[in-house]
Amino acid sequence: MALPNLIDGRAIAELVHAETARRVEALKLRGVVPGLAFVRVGEDPASKVYVGMKEKTSVRLGISSTTHVLPETTSETELLALIDRLNRSAECHGILVQAPLPAHIQSARVFASVIPTKDVDGFHPVNVGKLMLADPTGFVPCTPGGVLELLIRSKVNTQGAEVVVLGRGDIVGKPMTSILCQKSQHANATVTLCHSRSRNVSEHCRRADVIIAAMGVPLFVKAEMVKPGAVVIDVGVNRVPDVGSKDGTKLVGDVDFAGVQPVAGLITPNPGGVGPMTIAMLMRNTVRAAEMFVGG
Repeated sequence: MALPNLIDGRAIAELVHAETARRVEALKLRGVVPGLAFVRVGEDPASKVYVGMKEKTSVRLGISSTTHVLPETTSETELLALIDRLNRSAECHGILVQAPLPAHIQSARVFASVIPTKDVDGFHPVNVGKLMLADPTGFVPCTPGGVLELLIRSKVNTQGAEVVVLGRGDIVGKPMTSILCQKSQHANATVTLCHSRSRNVSEHCRRADVIIAAMGVPLFVKAEMVKPGAVVIDVGVNRVPDVGSKDGTKLVGDVDFAGVQPVAGLITPNPGGVGPMTIAMLMRNTVRAAEMFVGG
């Protein structure tokens, strides 16, 4: 039985997918099939799983996907040459370079090599700048974009709300903070960004109407840190020891779900919360890139 205060990310992602699929069909009527290229370097187990999930979703929605798997020893020059070919391909509308990349490759340089109009991950400096300026022509990073969609579709009012973002990472924390403090219908929040050097994190959290946890610290947010009725979004993905599991580990979030759920007004599960929305936003960004390509 579903908990009454659960934000079902899988169900909301399916609503977004249905909208995206209709846009795919409209593009096909114009003779365009949205194309998404995945680039994976090495055999990182998590990366293989993530790319596989994204591939399956793109196929289901009618998006043409191609995966380029390069060996761990691939040089940065070789990787940049592949991205250059994809940048120039008329059949490819979106490019996703799966992180992490091998240590000998400069990730920032690689992400910046994807042209902004195909940067469906929203990592290019141009798109980062557009996000800061609230310029709607840029691509919003998929995970913070997915969190925003969860809040909107769960009818969470952020107008003037106290929001605490835990974590200052470039992928979630910083863009999430930028999104929610913008002057727009679904933002206008008072945002506090906490990180590893912040003092009195618990006090900040206890004031919050919304907590977005993206620190990468297993089960960091406890019940005593949450104001009764607050909305809690768990972005964390952490692998911790688990004697009873097949490989001796299990995945947990940044929120102690069992303790926090009875206190929260709304809460995302983990898994099944933010993760599905990240993929949904990637697909939506890809279709938007294809629409932009044909002038729609």
